[in-house]
Amino acid sequence: MKKSTAKAQWNKGLKNGNGEVASGRGHFKANYTYASRFGDDTSATNPEELIGAANAGCFSMFLSALLEKANYEPETVQTTATVHLGEKDGGPHVMKIELDTEVSVAGIEEDEFQRLAQEAKEKCPISKALGAVPEITLTAKLKK
Repeated sequence: MKKSTAKAQWNKGLKNGNGEVASGRGHFKANYTYASRFGDDTSATNPEELIGAANAGCFSMFLSALLEKANYEPETVQTTATVHLGEKDGGPHVMKIELDTEVSVAGIEEDEFQRLAQEAKEKCPISKALGAVPEITLTAKLKK
């Protein structure tokens, strides 16, 4: 079984504190704060951006694999994940994730492309792990 790690450290209280998240291998490191998560601070990241990055990355790889398996050669799969943080049961809750992807691949018909994109959304491991999110939507476009 493949294992991946990440770590986080939070310093001080919730609203006056700050933290740092990092990948286990050290290729990624970023600061985060209460204001970057719940306010307007754009100088740091937040857990929802990291969830979005994981979902977009997993979906893009999975769709590429499905396209190859169907004998297409994808050039690019570019995906943006927008994670909506709201409130539920008196606390913060990820309410929705919107996946928007634009794919450059020759020779595929629109209906087959849409079917494969939907399959990737449903079957990529990160989407499966996010099963508690009430809604994950997908907009998939073929790049001309």
